[in-house]
Amino acid sequence: MKIPDILFSAKPSVSFEVFPPKQNAAFEPIVAAVDRLCALKPAFISVTYGAGGGANTNTRTIAEHIVRQGVTPLAHLTCLTSTREKIQEELAALRSAGVANILALRGDRPVGETELPGHYAHASDLAAVIRDVGGFSIGGACYPECHPECEHLADDIENLKKKVDAGVQFLTTQMFFENNILYRYLAKVREHGITVPVVAGVMPVTNGKQIKRICQLSGTYLPSRFKMIVDKFGEKPDQMFSAGIAYATEQIIDLFANGVNHVHVYTMNKPEIGEAILRNLRSIVEA
Repeated sequence: MKIPDILFSAKPSVSFEVFPPKQNAAFEPIVAAVDRLCALKPAFISVTYGAGGGANTNTRTIAEHIVRQGVTPLAHLTCLTSTREKIQEELAALRSAGVANILALRGDRPVGETELPGHYAHASDLAAVIRDVGGFSIGGACYPECHPECEHLADDIENLKKKVDAGVQFLTTQMFFENNILYRYLAKVREHGITVPVVAGVMPVTNGKQIKRICQLSGTYLPSRFKMIVDKFGEKPDQMFSAGIAYATEQIIDLFANGVNHVHVYTMNKPEIGEAILRNLRSIVEA
């Protein structure tokens, strides 16, 4: 199924994200996690591309496995370190694997690497290539608190418009912990004529150590009530799991109540997170 067909429904939905094992790492744990997540019948499951694109074969293999489980996969694809030939090969391989949805991303700049192919500088370049190849639905990423490499949100939204104009049909947000940030962002995005569906990315923080890394990577704003939860329960794993799931559930319910019908849960390859979230939301998403 093409993901835009899912997202144009007014029915609330939940999707999940997983990441592939590193090259030469064991596949069994991630396959077992994916199978548990597939059993929950999410709207779709996205599979990240791996640092520097090094795990692209693993991404494709997991996405193909998701297809066989009867769930729609969304394969991430990055372009900054790729040549035109490599991107064409990957698109052909994804098509052969039965993958019909791609999240077009620029990708991170490899640490210490100064010489890149130079064929693709932006995700909009990749989106245009996928559009011209045809046969795929195309997603893109967006940043309610502004892309870390962009100084001004207005400029970031202009870049987002370029991605949509290049063929991106839906957007998934970076994680956020204060819903009002997303609501203000959506208003600005719509003012700029960006009308494609936006999926809200939610990260249930179930481990106190997670939050330090999250802040280092993205500079995400943390509301005081969230900080209080981490301060109180962060050193107590079972309690932090329950508190993190409760906070994320409250976030999602508020999103649904305010007309944001589609939520993407960053599971960190922990199916118990997806299971706990959907256990709390089952009567809403199945209504």
